[in-house]
Amino acid sequence: MYDLSKVVVTSSPHIKAADDTRSLMTDVCIALLPALVVSVITFGARALVLTVATVISCLFFEWLYCKLLHQPSTIGDMSAVVTGILLAFNIPVSAPIWMPVIGGAFSIIIVKMLFGGIGKNFMNPALAGRAFMMASWPALMTTWTKPGASLPLFGGVEVTDAISTATPLASLKAGALPDADVLHLFLGQTGGVIGETSALALLVGGAYLLYRKVISINIPAAYILTVAVLTLLFPLGGVDRFQWMISQVLSGGLMLGAIFMATDYVTSPVTPKGQIVFGIGCGLLTVFIRYFGGLPEGVSYSILLMNTLVWAIDQKTHPRKFGYDLDKKKEAK
Repeated sequence: MYDLSKVVVTSSPHIKAADDTRSLMTDVCIALLPALVVSVITFGARALVLTVATVISCLFFEWLYCKLLHQPSTIGDMSAVVTGILLAFNIPVSAPIWMPVIGGAFSIIIVKMLFGGIGKNFMNPALAGRAFMMASWPALMTTWTKPGASLPLFGGVEVTDAISTATPLASLKAGALPDADVLHLFLGQTGGVIGETSALALLVGGAYLLYRKVISINIPAAYILTVAVLTLLFPLGGVDRFQWMISQVLSGGLMLGAIFMATDYVTSPVTPKGQIVFGIGCGLLTVFIRYFGGLPEGVSYSILLMNTLVWAIDQKTHPRKFGYDLDKKKEAK
């Protein structure tokens, strides 16, 4: 006879998988570790302090929101940890510690929890938090320090000529190639926000996510290739077009955004065709903002703008049901 006590009765769909939100977010955290290590080597231990402070603030504000609204705590799914790391990766190492804490409150409470929590927010919380901080404290968000500069672990940072520097994107914005060579851009020995400088570390993390099947290649490839093709075809300043393209691809937040933020499950399309359209749209907007916008970087705003179009992209690229004629259904109505 069969042992009916071991029979599990559930509603459809009857698909079981070992992956859950916690395991996926843990994989993302692991994938971000190489970039964090490089940031500490490049900018010192203050990069780690800012990252830890931002993660703790995101966890606290998510816990506090659930506590005040008498909801089950959701901090165990690790999504707030990922938001905290990505938010910290989008600020300069000279930023005061209180700033990403406030940014974390905005990302978690306003962008994520007020819309219903993970799975219901329509834009990436970390990028929205970065945009909020950029609008609130533009001077602090655009103060860059040289790699290897000595910075205090805690407290404010008095930025002087001895530790300040220009980012490669600032040179590109002016139509000139950056002072840093391709190797320095690839390894991360340049100015910039905490987590964007090392293309190598970000690519290693992206390869891990692909191996673990946490993300697909569609969005990162479409995004990066679009930027590469456009900048190769339309260089500025009369410089060598190949060097211009390589500098555009390796500079700024393109790798960080394409691999870790444009691929966010909640705020990106679910269809393969839609993911390619999404990536191409992000690439087009990034180049447009870099070339014609008031800021040298356009990755964050490009992804946020495309986040608002995900519903339309999914609707237009959804696979057609076999034997289902949408036009005839509309005519019948």
